[in-house]
Amino acid sequence: MPFRHQIRFATTSDGVKIAFAQSGQGFPLVRAAHWMTHLEWDWQTPVWGPLLEALSTGHHLHRYDSRGCGLSDREVPAARLEQMVADLEAVADAAGLERFALLGMSQGGGVSIVYAARHPERVTHLVLLDAFARGSLVRRPEPAQHEVIDAMARLVRAGWGQDNAAFRQMFTTQFFPGATREQADSFNQLQRLSCTPQYAEQLVRANAALDASSWVSQVGCPTLVLHCRNDSRVPFEEGRFLASAIANARLEPLESVNHVPLPGEPAFDRALALINEFLPVSPGGQVAAAFAGLTQREREVVELLARGLDNAQIGAHLGLAEKTVRNKVSAVFEKVGAENRAQAIVRARDAGFGRSG
Repeated sequence: MPFRHQIRFATTSDGVKIAFAQSGQGFPLVRAAHWMTHLEWDWQTPVWGPLLEALSTGHHLHRYDSRGCGLSDREVPAARLEQMVADLEAVADAAGLERFALLGMSQGGGVSIVYAARHPERVTHLVLLDAFARGSLVRRPEPAQHEVIDAMARLVRAGWGQDNAAFRQMFTTQFFPGATREQADSFNQLQRLSCTPQYAEQLVRANAALDASSWVSQVGCPTLVLHCRNDSRVPFEEGRFLASAIANARLEPLESVNHVPLPGEPAFDRALALINEFLPVSPGGQVAAAFAGLTQREREVVELLARGLDNAQIGAHLGLAEKTVRNKVSAVFEKVGAENRAQAIVRARDAGFGRSG
């Protein structure tokens, strides 16, 4: 079960209501909005749910729906970079965050770069995950690319709201060519729920034209750049560009064909481990942070362990042999520094596990 989250609203400088959610405990971490989010539905997808739960373990996660999407105001003009940054500024102010880490994924990377450059006193660490500062029309301004974007935007407007997912599947295949059927279907549905066909078209055009490249050299905080080598949505070269242009950045390639690593592939666990090692933790968040390095299967075991189930019961729930469960429990003990089962249960509950039992 997902962490409990609280949904609140912020008002931007131009009067738009932005919905944001808070979950977990620990050092503040803000995830900038990216391609079509929905605060309520994100939790329920096998694409974003496991990531959000992992980020909420050891951190006080703040995430929001950009204008035009999810629970934020829908009837708004097309968002450009300045408006996207204004959304992030409004959320950080409304949440009362003085110092926090920032996670920018995909187009959220450009937004995060501008915010970090403008507010160096507030951003402690920046993580850029398959992010870009230059949209496709900035990277490739030739006429042929303009024709591609225009055709794609027109297709989106015509087919986005249809029950047939073929139009949305076009984007899902670009984002997640390695997705399982369940993951692909859930992402298709999430895209349909996140915004209107008209706004989806506007987003396609706005993201293609996004240009935060003039701000990249002004980022001064420690920066971790994670980028999938075979990302077909945002080329690996864009990750190299960001890591080379930001003074305090380091690049960590990820072995995946997806735009962002998906739960179930090794790159997903590696990305989480790198993020967890890089980000600060609050004095009381050391235990919770240790749990963020667990694999998805280990997290499932810990959830049942925290509810008081024994190894046989855990095995029955997860369809695993009791010996397999015993080995995974031992691995968990080592990772979280627990000497015995009772201590592991206490630490797991302190980290937020077992609350749904």
